[in-house]
Amino acid sequence: QVQLVESGGGLVQAGGSLRLSCAASGRTLNNYAMGWFRQAPGKEREFVAAITRLGSNTGYVDSVKGRFAISRDNAKNMVYLQMNSLKPEDTAVYYCAAAGQPLGVIVRRMGDYVYWGQGTPVTVSS
Repeated sequence: QVQLVESGGGLVQAGGSLRLSCAASGRTLNNYAMGWFRQAPGKEREFVAAITRLGSNTGYVDSVKGRFAISRDNAKNMVYLQMNSLKPEDTAVYYCAAAGQPLGVIVRRMGDYVYWGQGTPVTVSS
């Protein structure tokens, strides 16, 4: 069992930056590939970014490439999402998730994630 708690969301102007954090407790985080998803009002939850168990590889949805960066610190049981050059269309609730996968696997499918946090809201004003 893994418990995930997100933090760092808030209100920011377009062009600004935010850093989301995901704190994990329970099992050691390096057993899991990690991902960030988001859900905007009235829309389905979508994949944003993912990172392999040891942090050797990352993957992003096209709309955030070059602006967002996912990272992890397994010693601290933490996962981060650095969000730069934010746009109003980035407004959503952001969720951290954990997937039990082999080393080196990037997980993009929501259904492959077994543990989820409660989400942290991000609002980008124009």
